[in-house]
Amino acid sequence: MPLLTVNHLKKIYTTRFGGNQVQALSDVTFSVEEGEYVAIMGESGSGKTTLLNILASLDQPTSGSVILNNVELGSIPDRQLSAFRRENLGFVFQDFNLLDTFSLYDNIALPLVLSRRTPKEIQRRLLPLAQMLGIDALLKKYPYEVSGGQKQRAAVARALITDPQIVLADEPTGALDSKSTDSLLRIFEEINRMGQTIFMVTHSLKAASHANRVLFIKDGVVFHQLYKGAASNEEMYQHISDALTVLATGGKNGE
Repeated sequence: MPLLTVNHLKKIYTTRFGGNQVQALSDVTFSVEEGEYVAIMGESGSGKTTLLNILASLDQPTSGSVILNNVELGSIPDRQLSAFRRENLGFVFQDFNLLDTFSLYDNIALPLVLSRRTPKEIQRRLLPLAQMLGIDALLKKYPYEVSGGQKQRAAVARALITDPQIVLADEPTGALDSKSTDSLLRIFEEINRMGQTIFMVTHSLKAASHANRVLFIKDGVVFHQLYKGAASNEEMYQHISDALTVLATGGKNGE
C-alpha cells in the first residue's frame, strides 16, 4: 500500500465577495510509495503550491482526499492538525523559515520542544543529524551568522529530527547558489537512500533531475510523469527538459 495516496483532488478558490471562482486543481490523482523521492514541476499558476499546501494540511481541498499512512488528512480534527504535522511531516522551504532569535541548535530542536521531549532526547537526536549534515560546529550560531547553504542544512535537520513519514520541500534550492544547491541535492539523495520519503516542488531542472520520479502538473491535473530508472542525473535532466517543452507547447496529456 502506498505511503501517500492523493485521490481526485479539486480546489476552487472563491474571491472575497464571491464574484469569481478560480480552479487551482481540477482532478489530481497519484500515489507515493514509502522511500520514493518525487519531484513535481509545472508552470507558475499550474497548482503546485496549492497541492503542496493541501498535502501539508495547511489547506483543505474542495473535493477529493489525501491519505497518509492510512490516515485521511480531512478526518483530522482542527485541534489535532498541528501535532499531526509536527509528528508526521517535515518541511523544507525556499526561504529557510528559521527564527533569527534562536540559535541553529534551538531552531532544529523546536519541533521536539513543542512535542515536550526531554533535553536529553533532543540532544541524542540532534547531534548525529547535525554531524551528518556538516553543521555540528555551527549549532551555537544564529541564522544571520551563517551562509544560505548552512541555513538550509539546519532547515533540513529540523525537518528530519521528528523522523517524519514524508519530507515536503518547497523550492528548497531556490535561494541557494550553485555550490550550495549541489551540496543540498547530495544531502537529499543521501537521506533518500537511508529510506526517507521526499516530495519536492521545484522549478529547477537540476533539482528535479535528482528525484526518482517527476510529476508534471498543468491546468490543475497531472499531465505526465517520468521515472528515472537507471538514467543518470544528466540524462534525467534532458528527459525533463523535453517533457517541459511538450508541456509548454500544448502536447496531449500523457505524451
